[in-house]
Amino acid sequence: MSVEYDNNQMDEEEESESLDEKYLTFMLGDEEYGINIGFVTEIIPIQAITFVPDLPIFVKGIINLRGQIIPVIDVRLRFQKEEVDYNDRTCVIVLQISDLFVGFIVDSVASCDTISNESIIMPPAAQRNYHQKYISGIGRLSDRIVLILDCEKLINDDMGISVNAA
Repeated sequence: MSVEYDNNQMDEEEESESLDEKYLTFMLGDEEYGINIGFVTEIIPIQAITFVPDLPIFVKGIINLRGQIIPVIDVRLRFQKEEVDYNDRTCVIVLQISDLFVGFIVDSVASCDTISNESIIMPPAAQRNYHQKYISGIGRLSDRIVLILDCEKLINDDMGISVNAA
């Protein structure tokens, strides 16, 4: 009996599996956070942001990225951390979550790391504070810990934006 494999299908499956374990990591002060690389479309320097009234304080406004209007969220403010001045390391991570494009303003991008599912543990439920409800896991690397974000919860909760809206 002969079995034929579709190499393209195998490559796509391997790529999907490897993307599931790849995370773009970024810094907010001394804390390192991770976002699954599958959500990331690009990383851009901080740029002029147009203020939009009546939005939550952490939604800084909108940017025009090559003709596409993208809301931007200051992740520091989203986590109720102290606001800091933007500098040359501050950047916007542009994400696509379902059909929604959104920018996350972060202090700096750290790296792109592979974190195996076996190296990710659930956050302790007893110690959840406001920003920990957006943490889907804690990634353990050899020399550091990365807090893995749940991007959908981060933009859906308290924002009036829903990735499930059609």
